[in-house]
Amino acid sequence: MTIDTLLDEQRRFPAPAEFTARANVTPELAEALYAAAEADPVAFWEAQADRLDWAEPWHTAHTWRHPATDAGDPGAPVGATWFAGGKLNAAVNCVDRHVDAGLGDRVAFFFEGERGDRRTLTYAELQREVAKAANALTELGVTKGDRVVVYLPVLLETVIVTLAIARLGAIHSLVFGGFSAEALRFRVEDTGAKLLVTTDGQFRRGAAVPVKAAADAAVEGVPSIEHVLVIRRTGDETPGLPWTEGRDVWWHDVVDRQPETHTPEFFDAETPLFVIYTSGTTGKPKGLVHTTGGYLTHAAYSHWAVFDVTPDDVYWCTADLAWVTAHTYELYGPLLNAVTSVIYEGTPNTPHPGRHFEVIERYGVTIYYTAPTLIRSFMSWFPDGVPATFDRSSIRLLGSVGEAINPAAWVWFRDEIGAGRAPIVDTWWQSETGAAVMAPLPGVSTLKPGSSLRALPGLTTRVVDERGDDVARGQGGYLVIDGTWPGMARTVWGNPERYRDSYWTRFAHRGSFFSGDGARLDADGDIWLLGRVDDVINVAGHRLSTIEIESALVAHPDVAEAGVVGVTDATTGEAVAAFVVVSGDVTGRPEVSPEASAAAAALRAHVATTIGPIAKPRDVVFVADLPKTRSGKIMRRLLVDLAERRPLGDTTSLQDESVPERIAELLAR
Repeated sequence: MTIDTLLDEQRRFPAPAEFTARANVTPELAEALYAAAEADPVAFWEAQADRLDWAEPWHTAHTWRHPATDAGDPGAPVGATWFAGGKLNAAVNCVDRHVDAGLGDRVAFFFEGERGDRRTLTYAELQREVAKAANALTELGVTKGDRVVVYLPVLLETVIVTLAIARLGAIHSLVFGGFSAEALRFRVEDTGAKLLVTTDGQFRRGAAVPVKAAADAAVEGVPSIEHVLVIRRTGDETPGLPWTEGRDVWWHDVVDRQPETHTPEFFDAETPLFVIYTSGTTGKPKGLVHTTGGYLTHAAYSHWAVFDVTPDDVYWCTADLAWVTAHTYELYGPLLNAVTSVIYEGTPNTPHPGRHFEVIERYGVTIYYTAPTLIRSFMSWFPDGVPATFDRSSIRLLGSVGEAINPAAWVWFRDEIGAGRAPIVDTWWQSETGAAVMAPLPGVSTLKPGSSLRALPGLTTRVVDERGDDVARGQGGYLVIDGTWPGMARTVWGNPERYRDSYWTRFAHRGSFFSGDGARLDADGDIWLLGRVDDVINVAGHRLSTIEIESALVAHPDVAEAGVVGVTDATTGEAVAAFVVVSGDVTGRPEVSPEASAAAAALRAHVATTIGPIAKPRDVVFVADLPKTRSGKIMRRLLVDLAERRPLGDTTSLQDESVPERIAELLAR
């Protein structure tokens, strides 16, 4: 399989000399890291594991059984271990050791509530709060190996309880607080959770929204649930709170009275730390299991190298705490490196579109890590640029995550938020990988808008054909990761066969992990993401990337966002359909108005000029918003369903479940 790649982005941005001079990873160190990893990858990762505090050393650095190990039993489970026998505690590594090192007065988190309430938590205060929560969980019967589902918004209590669960050797599974009761119930049942942690309500887009009834519906009749621990957040603004005596417990009743010290246990490196579920855009969500020692090693190393963190930084990852982005680069990575972070409860345009810029100015944020979806939203909210009234001068580094970023959005991000000087670390990774796999090193790399460049030291990515052979430079194919790495998910919870078949069977003869993404290898050997392989469109034998066509559309000055899918065509097999968000009041199909017709013609001509006539959309539909998951990914599967008038699949992971219905109404006019 090859993917036709037609978009040719030529802009280049070398690392600024002043950034390189003080970077964690200099060109000389990068060369040494790559050389050490190539010479002995296991020894390289052992050196990175020394970033952590170990109560006992490991006896076996690495083992790996992949599908090709036993030709006689190709259906056997696959499995890797890293640092087996080594004992550590995740919460001790994130908090206690920094307090012991004299950093107790350093701010761990600045919290900003959607309503404007604020709180600062130092590392010493965080240590005391985690100890109290761990004592409370013990009182509620939580012990090593138990599963605790956390159904909360972005609050300090979310961080505290997550660390307390890890401190006990229990397993946390965070669920986005906007998910439906059905989506939450699936995760509670699948993990066999003993405890659910939730709130009475949440503040969402300026309103107080009740939550507890949905939590109750999710756990009703689930035999494993023993308690529901409830944080008071909205109080009298969400009256009529349902309550089950004997099961439900208030956080302030059970946590606040606990001792402020807790003696930790230490657990084997392969002890499960958390289960995180894929968004479920295709099929039943998979519960990916990440273990303690390897995951923390990968998180600490990559956060230090990619985000160039120092003791003086104020770092902000904008992801909801339930997403893997936040697990690794809002929770564990920053805390392992003793960094000061910002967390924000609300939506980015509440009460106005400049809320994030207010937060950046208030706390002096120096590193800002967000999703292309939000960047494109900023572009539409501020078509003339971000007003100078918002001071962004503290920003020294930017980051992108979630989907491949369009070159036009990349350049806008650098110019408008990075003052035309801040490097952008465009990170590629997945829930399955645990932490960043490909990303620039900001003091070393020459940046290319829209590319994550290549794998970090210690990891190897390749673009291959259907046989697993490397494609030629300039060609597209499947993106794979060679071998194993410490942060990788170990299995799918309760279904090791699904883990093997989803990720390892396709290229078993190579021992490679299949990411599910398509990619292009450029003339320099750098990699450009082309989207999910399932999203590639086959137009008259040409396999076209949705990402490239979307990038061409977003490069048009009138386009804020675009979602591109393949739809059935009697002549070409598939045709390109584009759902486009533009400035102004144009909505619906081209035939609904002369303005829509002219706008569609202009966009078709723009794509034909930018990429080529073969990529020109057959259908253009102007919409007010696109169906996106809470992590910012466009759910293209739903766009196909809408375009072909099929029943919609699962929509529970959407930011706004009303978007598909509104698009359907436009299509029906």
